Amino acid sequence: MTFWNTLRTAILGLRANKLRAALTTLGIIIGVASVIAMLALGNGARAAVEASFRYLGANQARISERKESEDGEFRAVGETLIYQDGLNMPSAVELVERVAMSVSGQAKVRRRRVVLDIGYNAPTADAMQELASGGEYQPVGWPEGTPLTVDAFIGKGRFFSPAEVIDAVEVCVLGYETAEDLFEGDDPIGETIYVNRTRCIVIGVLAELETIDPEYRYRSKPNEGVYLPISTAIRHFYEDAPTVYITAYIEDERRMDEAKAQIAAFLRQRHNVEKNEKGEYEDDFNITTRQDILGVQQEAANTFALLLAAMAAVSLIVGGIGIMNVMLVSVTERTREIGTRMAVGAHQGDIVGQFLLEAVLLSAGGGVLGIAVGILTIPLAAALNQGLALLSPTSIPLAFGVALCTGVIFGLYPALRAARLDPIEALRYE
Repeated sequence: MTFWNTLRTAILGLRANKLRAALTTLGIIIGVASVIAMLALGNGARAAVEASFRYLGANQARISERKESEDGEFRAVGETLIYQDGLNMPSAVELVERVAMSVSGQAKVRRRRVVLDIGYNAPTADAMQELASGGEYQPVGWPEGTPLTVDAFIGKGRFFSPAEVIDAVEVCVLGYETAEDLFEGDDPIGETIYVNRTRCIVIGVLAELETIDPEYRYRSKPNEGVYLPISTAIRHFYEDAPTVYITAYIEDERRMDEAKAQIAAFLRQRHNVEKNEKGEYEDDFNITTRQDILGVQQEAANTFALLLAAMAAVSLIVGGIGIMNVMLVSVTERTREIGTRMAVGAHQGDIVGQFLLEAVLLSAGGGVLGIAVGILTIPLAAALNQGLALLSPTSIPLAFGVALCTGVIFGLYPALRAARLDPIEALRYE
């Protein structure tokens, strides 16, 4: 028999029991749709991890105070990270090129009779450089694909300089909406405002900003707030030295582990951290790099994807067992037909090919429908996973290939059983 004759015979065999064939493919449809949804959710989870920590460059180490839970509240362990820790770090740690620091909080900002209760951010002078490289915000209407520059984030005036940070100069930079609310269209540059009763000169206004990810544009408020030098805020807003957030920039990212060890040794010396009875340091700080974060998050994402893969595999196995069961019933029902075909010259390979092709047709049909169902269910899967589902182009051939393999694997035994029937006994079968 030629392939086309075998294919025609297989199709006629399936058409003889349309409802049974349709029900058999249901398990394959569910399994393939699960594979499509699983891969989309896995890709979405990985992309979310990358997006969440894209602000943290490969040459950066984020240093924060270590906290422990006590009576249901998190409290700092040991000494806190202060401004002087970061200020002295570049000169004391060989591999640290520079550091960025910041403190933040709520403040009352006043100009004449207008009073705003908004957040303030008090960073070092390279805050705009971090904002430009963070990949989270951009000026409104910024051309897609155009590299972001520091100057693009300044709408009017300028940002404060390193010298102004060192001298704790009383200057500030306003967010776009904050400037509009305080000055109502007037030019704010050189004007005086009060931030928590501290007199500040406005030296700049940020450009109108938006989040790069359109999904978060209605949740964040990048145009509200006021920026002051970190030293100015510490001098005027705090009685005791506040905890600062420190980001260390490493000269050579390939020596990140060595740099972490140097930073840890520097902070242990400053904070008088000693070894315990086990010979281990009980640090009062945490050092986190991009590799640390992505490693943990990717491991969680991979575990999640593996769980979904197991669920999809179970669905495919159930669908495959359904195909095997139906094919075994079909072999039993068509025993006389098999005997007749053998009697007129059909070889065992012809019989195997016919029944195996029927199983493959069942799985292929279920695979096509499963792909369609999987693509249609991606929006639902994304809604259940906070909008994180990305369909990869390789998912469709992968899912279809898995469906075909399922048909071959679970259809092979019924096909071999049919081919091994004794022609004489098959012809006598009632």
